[in-house]
Amino acid sequence: MIRRAVAGDEPQPWWMPRRVLTVVSADVDAAAGVGAIWTVWRPKSRRVREHIALLEWYDEQWRYVGGGSSSGDDPVDVDVLDVRNGGGVLSLTRSIDPPRSITTAPWISCVKVRLGRDVDHVLIGARRIENPERCSLIAVWTSPQTDHGARPVIVALGRDGAELSRIGPHDSLDTHTWARLREEF
Repeated sequence: MIRRAVAGDEPQPWWMPRRVLTVVSADVDAAAGVGAIWTVWRPKSRRVREHIALLEWYDEQWRYVGGGSSSGDDPVDVDVLDVRNGGGVLSLTRSIDPPRSITTAPWISCVKVRLGRDVDHVLIGARRIENPERCSLIAVWTSPQTDHGARPVIVALGRDGAELSRIGPHDSLDTHTWARLREEF
């Protein structure tokens, strides 16, 4: 799946029935050499499970470095931007390269992002990601171990390029939601 995402193809293999396994999103930060895949096992079942896999390019191949699973999220109706359920793992493959060590290895992080229909694309730091048809995506990045809790600024942009909302590294709500809350109170 990650090779398909790197090539710019649809990450869902044509032969894999969506009723069994659905690839919601895959993201690759080629400059950092990391990727993430968000899948849902048995999407319409009561026993639905979501899985996130974090991968790293090392020694000319993609290697699984960590991830997690949980019961599936209910679909969320998002006005503009919703960021949640992040995770991360220490880069184990990079830490075995001399002179690097486990203390200087980077942190690989990801978040699930849900977007409104009016969003054309998002900027995750300096990377541009188009809004997929399902309006759900996963974003991956690396950061120093000392700052592994901070995500890059995420900006949602409309079709005309205008900024619709943004969420900072330590924010819990985006600017659009904050503005709506201020209007209500």
